[in-house]
Amino acid sequence: MAVPVVKMENITKHFGGVEALQSVDFTVNPSEIVGLVGDNGAGKSTLIKILSGVHQADEGSIYIDGERVYIENPHKAIELGIQTIYQDLALVDQLNVVRNMFLGREFRRKGLGGAFGLYDSREMDNVTADILKRLGIRTDSGFIRKKVRKLSGGQRQAVAIGKTMIETPKMLILDEPTAAISVKERPHVIELVKRLKGQGISSIYISHNLEEVFQVVDRIVILSRGKVVGDRLVSETTNREIVRLIVEH
Repeated sequence: MAVPVVKMENITKHFGGVEALQSVDFTVNPSEIVGLVGDNGAGKSTLIKILSGVHQADEGSIYIDGERVYIENPHKAIELGIQTIYQDLALVDQLNVVRNMFLGREFRRKGLGGAFGLYDSREMDNVTADILKRLGIRTDSGFIRKKVRKLSGGQRQAVAIGKTMIETPKMLILDEPTAAISVKERPHVIELVKRLKGQGISSIYISHNLEEVFQVVDRIVILSRGKVVGDRLVSETTNREIVRLIVEH
């Protein structure tokens, strides 16, 4: 069998006297989309924050491509190929698509121009257009120059995902990716995640919308009160069983 992209073993986390996670085992395989579901307070956010370097586990181990790693901060997670897209998307509304894509990591011109801090706008334009094309985003010639505040919810989500592609991630963590977009645009986001899978990028898909989860993921992991109470292939389970596992634990 292929080595998992991510393997978390015996992950335990306390916040004061509260045990947020209790000996959680969690894996994501190559080119796999894993749905992470459960009620509020189940431990989903804590688990992904440990994987993305925001929190550190009190106990347990994390392996990336079979090698044990220590993810002490978000920069380390990105270095290891793990990118997280939170609900707020972390976009700057007043800046255009290109500036948002490269915010804080702009390409500098070569030679004297770079020494004076001048950006290589042409190269950033080209990379942005190439990434959006890879993601299957149909855009007009002026799209990359539009300010993000003028984009639809689905387009904003595409830009947020596109930002992560500059670092060539191994895996994306998508936290409620369709929560802030219209029902009409949700299928586009689902297709976008599937397209990433086709390019060899795994994903963790967190959502309260089980109907949507069943449309996009390969496997569902159910958390309840800090414990894994179920791990099911979508092809071998039903919406009803997942709800039962959430409610009964």
